[in-house]
Amino acid sequence: MNHELEIARSRLFAELAESLGERDGATLDAMRRVPRERFVAPEFRTLAYCNIPLAIGHGQTISQPFMVAKATAALDLQGDEDVLEVGAGSGYQAAVLAELLPFGRVVAVERIPQLVAMARRNLNNCGIANAEILQSAGETLGAPDAGPFDAILVSAGAPGVPHALIAQLKSGGRMALPVGDRERQILTRVRLTPRGLITEDLGACRFVPLLGDGAWPDRRM
Repeated sequence: MNHELEIARSRLFAELAESLGERDGATLDAMRRVPRERFVAPEFRTLAYCNIPLAIGHGQTISQPFMVAKATAALDLQGDEDVLEVGAGSGYQAAVLAELLPFGRVVAVERIPQLVAMARRNLNNCGIANAEILQSAGETLGAPDAGPFDAILVSAGAPGVPHALIAQLKSGGRMALPVGDRERQILTRVRLTPRGLITEDLGACRFVPLLGDGAWPDRRM
C-alpha cells in the first residue's frame, strides 16, 4: 500500500471508531484486515479509504465503509455462524463477514455474472477461503438450498422484509437490510423469535434496489 493510501486508511478508521464506538471494535478490526483497494475499480483505488460508496460497474456500488461497519455489527456475530449475504457486488462485504467467522462460513449471492467472477477473484486474491460466491437463480432471493442461516445481510434496498429471506433464517437468527423506497431506506435489524419478528430501525441509508421475488421488479425486463 502506498503512503497516501495508508494515510487515508488511518484517517478512515479513526473516523469510524469515533462514529461507531468501542462496542464495534471487532467489526472494525475485521475491516482493517480486508484491503478495500482490492475490491474497487482500478480508477477508484485512490478513493478506496474515503468514507463513500464507489461504483464497481453494471450500475452497482461497493458500500460506504460506515454502512458496512454498521450493518455488519448489527448481526452480532460470534464467529461460528452460517451467514448469507444478498448482493455480493465485488465481494468486499463478504470478505469482512468472513474475517469475523473463523469457525463459520459466508454464502454470498449475486445476480450479475461479471460481478460474480469479480468477487470470486477478489476473495481468492485475498486468500479468503470461508466465503463462497453463488450466481443467484433467476428471481429467487437468497440461497434457499444452502440454508438455513444464522444471519443474513442484504446489501441492497428492499420495499419490505422479504418472506423468502425470513424463510431462510434459523430461529433466533438476525437479518440486517435496508427497507424503504428505491432511493432512500432505513437500515433495519430483524430478529426471528418464537413469537415472531422483532424489528429495529438503525438509521437512514441509501442502497441500490434489491431485485427479485418479494423485492423490486427488474425494470429491464
